[in-house]
Amino acid sequence: MKSLPSISMHFLTLLFFFLHPIPTLGSTGYDTSPTDYIRTSCSATLYPVLCYTSLSGYANPVQQDPAPLARIAIGVSLSKARHIASYVSNLTRETAYGADPQASAALHDCFSNMDDAVDKIHGSLRQMRRLVAPGLESFRFQMGNVQTWMSAALTDEETCTDGFEDVKEGPFKTEVYERAVEVKKLTSNALALVNSYAEKGE
Repeated sequence: MKSLPSISMHFLTLLFFFLHPIPTLGSTGYDTSPTDYIRTSCSATLYPVLCYTSLSGYANPVQQDPAPLARIAIGVSLSKARHIASYVSNLTRETAYGADPQASAALHDCFSNMDDAVDKIHGSLRQMRRLVAPGLESFRFQMGNVQTWMSAALTDEETCTDGFEDVKEGPFKTEVYERAVEVKKLTSNALALVNSYAEKGE
């Protein structure tokens, strides 16, 4: 009877690969926690701290899979964009009469742009929920749609913030501008995670 030390290296190699399967697209191959995975993924975005703080609470559904991470990031961006669109819409009604004309015009333009951004982000989220398996031609087409729509939404949000450049300083401008900038950063982060997933899935 052979002793344990005499087991062949071939058997040990097979045992290793049995216990440590080859990573798939949804796995990093490293023994990291879901929150560490999110932190590492967020390092590829322009605003990694905001990315991590806005997504770390979703560690359980994300695990180490880039697909739900990108999808949830889009959902977070959509939620914030809807909130500011509603907020700006209310302000446009409140300031319709007797307000600074420049501020009023900036508000109306911002609402129009944010409303368009909401539609595009929502379309991206719907597409992400219908994705086929990575590697297929349809996957590249679907991800191309998401990338295009998220990029267009980001442009809409940037147009909103640009419109306040000539508005006089004050609490009104500061509040609207800061909220719009946060949405813009979330959309930028979501787009970066979408791009990362699209590259991994090709």
